[in-house]
Amino acid sequence: MDILEIYTDGASRGNPGRGGYGIVLKWNENRREISAGYRKTTNNRMELLAVIVAIETLTREGLNIKIYTDSKYVVDAVEKKWVFGWVKKQFKDKKNKDLWLRFLGLYKKHSIQFIWVKGHASNKENNRCDELATQAADNGNLLVDTWYEEIGSKELFE
Repeated sequence: MDILEIYTDGASRGNPGRGGYGIVLKWNENRREISAGYRKTTNNRMELLAVIVAIETLTREGLNIKIYTDSKYVVDAVEKKWVFGWVKKQFKDKKNKDLWLRFLGLYKKHSIQFIWVKGHASNKENNRCDELATQAADNGNLLVDTWYEEIGSKELFE
């Protein structure tokens, strides 16, 4: 069975600060790159949003997917099943609830394996994702991470 390979990376200039994500999707000989930047967000939000956007672009369900990321935050939360415990505890004292719930709705539609790769190392596709993410964060056409700016950043101080 064919495996869809997804490479993702998130970046932020300050934490919080301007941020972006980069995605490379590879299916057999097909390749697609996606990126976007946000005016105020965090690195972890961009790491997780990259994964979400990649899965949301898919037009079919039931795919076998390998997601390569340099984010231990994302890999460990899923592969070590932490996020499922967070759900049971209603994300008490956890950040990015909005994105995790969005992710979980997508996760159950596919067979997904996360693979951690060392950032800024020898993985060509991860390095490309880093370029896409930082370019997106640095461009002048930044989106608004509405949830973070209106609700999420306040949770950090409550």
